[in-house]
Amino acid sequence: MNNSRNLRTWSHENPHETRVTNFQRRYSVNVWCGVLGNRLIGPFVFRNNLTGNTYEAFLRNELPGLLEDIPLMVRSQMYIQHDGAPPHYTWYVREYLNESFPNRWLGRGRPVAWATRSPALTPLDYYLWGHVKTLVYETKVESRAALHDRIFAATEHIRNHPETLLLLLGPCSCVPKTA
Repeated sequence: MNNSRNLRTWSHENPHETRVTNFQRRYSVNVWCGVLGNRLIGPFVFRNNLTGNTYEAFLRNELPGLLEDIPLMVRSQMYIQHDGAPPHYTWYVREYLNESFPNRWLGRGRPVAWATRSPALTPLDYYLWGHVKTLVYETKVESRAALHDRIFAATEHIRNHPETLLLLLGPCSCVPKTA
């Protein structure tokens, strides 16, 4: 989208130039995905805005279902990683994580100390979300429903090519992370 007040075209041939733009309404959704080894967990699309309450409800009610195909031994040893989003930092989310993942979660207010903004710590930010967006926005998105469908199609494409996760995420790919 261009701000036409700041756009000037200077030309000797055509003083009445028109410019075709691909205006797109903004359709946004909050999506959670995780990576465990070469497996993509999710996606889970939040119906409403992401708040501490909705995120805690997701952790309690939805995440166990997303992890049901993961062996119990792996689940009991895995770490969960968060970015710095305010809903991830609410006291009740941190309390739940301390109960469910004692000393096995990373994020703001975390029990595990790790360098802030460490590129080795955020493979989902550096690879997964960029790759999903590339697949989703290959063509213009016309509606929120189309955006939702494309997210699921993109993650299914990635799920069908697990070798790309191992190649591009590297050794830290064993840590699920919220986006």
